[in-house]
Amino acid sequence: MKPRLQVTRAGESEPGARGSAGLAGEEAVPRSSPTTAWAIGPEHEARAALMRAADVGDAIMGRLVAQYGAVGTVEAIRARTLPEEFVAQEAQQERPPDLTARLKAWHARLAAANPAADLETGEKSGARLIIPGSPEWPTQLDQLGPSRPLGLWLHGTADLRFSCLKSVAVVGARSATAYGVHIAAEFGVGLSEAGWTVVSGGAFGVDSAAHRGALASDSPTVVVLACGVDVCYPSSHDTLYAAVRGQGVVVSECPPGVHPTRARFLIRNRLIAALARGTVVVEAALRSGALNTAGHTLSLNRHLAAIPGPITSRMSAGCHRLLRERKAVCVTSPEEMIELVGIIGDDLAPQSRAPAVPRDRLNDSTKRVLDAVPARGGAGPASIAVAAGLGLDTTLSALGALAAAGYIERSPDGWRLRKQTTTYRKASESTALECPSIADDTDPTQEPPFPDEDDLARREDGLPDPEEGVR
Repeated sequence: MKPRLQVTRAGESEPGARGSAGLAGEEAVPRSSPTTAWAIGPEHEARAALMRAADVGDAIMGRLVAQYGAVGTVEAIRARTLPEEFVAQEAQQERPPDLTARLKAWHARLAAANPAADLETGEKSGARLIIPGSPEWPTQLDQLGPSRPLGLWLHGTADLRFSCLKSVAVVGARSATAYGVHIAAEFGVGLSEAGWTVVSGGAFGVDSAAHRGALASDSPTVVVLACGVDVCYPSSHDTLYAAVRGQGVVVSECPPGVHPTRARFLIRNRLIAALARGTVVVEAALRSGALNTAGHTLSLNRHLAAIPGPITSRMSAGCHRLLRERKAVCVTSPEEMIELVGIIGDDLAPQSRAPAVPRDRLNDSTKRVLDAVPARGGAGPASIAVAAGLGLDTTLSALGALAAAGYIERSPDGWRLRKQTTTYRKASESTALECPSIADDTDPTQEPPFPDEDDLARREDGLPDPEEGVR
């Protein structure tokens, strides 16, 4: 039997009567800054409570809320009784879940939840909670189906929905090489300058390089966390996250105060893939977490791209496998990525052309004469004409033009090619004594939540650990 939905505040209607602007009687104002007032109704409180009760990405909870609403789901869990129709539907699943154990866990967590305190804490810290139907809610998240977030906590000045209308996810290894960090920053700058939002996870390596590149321009950047928006992980990225909140937005489906775990990192990746039009993998080992994001991108039928790297680098082995299996498109510049995810005919990348040399402007007969002129010694016009297969008049005319252009010169034995001199600019003597500067992106006190193959590949190849301090 469907639970009865009850209204918890006077003057407000049931969640079923909720429109795109919120509950009846609410004034939902789109958030553009943390200081703007935002409406809170019973639907917000119910979803805030369920975000404490269920694990992130819980598809069973998602189906329950979709059928009976957030308020009705809270009532059912508190009564420790699920609707009979829902139980019958779940029993028909390919792998029926243990609803008794799941309900027991939900009830225990819900009893300890305090949604009003979460909303108050978020408001005091400058964060805000958006739910499906809010003006700032990105509708592309609906494609996740039952695993769609119950709500999203945001902290930043940018509007999430408008920021993600033109967005690209840039993901890759935490233990990125210097090549990967450089390419990620280059893509961050290029995408941002073209008016595209960079979406990533805020981790070491590729993620942070992409965010910093995006911050160099005026476009927003979106950081999707696997912890609460009030928790800084990695802790050394506090300055980076502060800059993102000023120009972009920090996003999480975890309530305030929640710390990251291995499972939350992997489940978080589906949000990165769902928020963006497409995903580009900069560097990834064969079991990298970035490939998990790539898998979510393919399951959502979004564009997937990969950047090739050295074939000797294990950090690029995952990218090469995506390209070899034709799951991803090879891109080598931000313009090519924009062409992939942009509007057909409008966001075209410039065509790459081989560098032009003066010889390209010569006509066919002149090129044949030039090829027949020896580099050493010399040859007369008659010998050159025979070698080029041209008449003597044509050969003499071409020789005069080539001499005037500086391609050939006279010698005691006839005509020969002119020696081409190449000059190189001398570097300053102090250049060899200067050590290259390396950006400090390490945190000696922070332990990673789990090692992936990026770390294993880095250790076997003798690369430095980005999360290891100076000892």
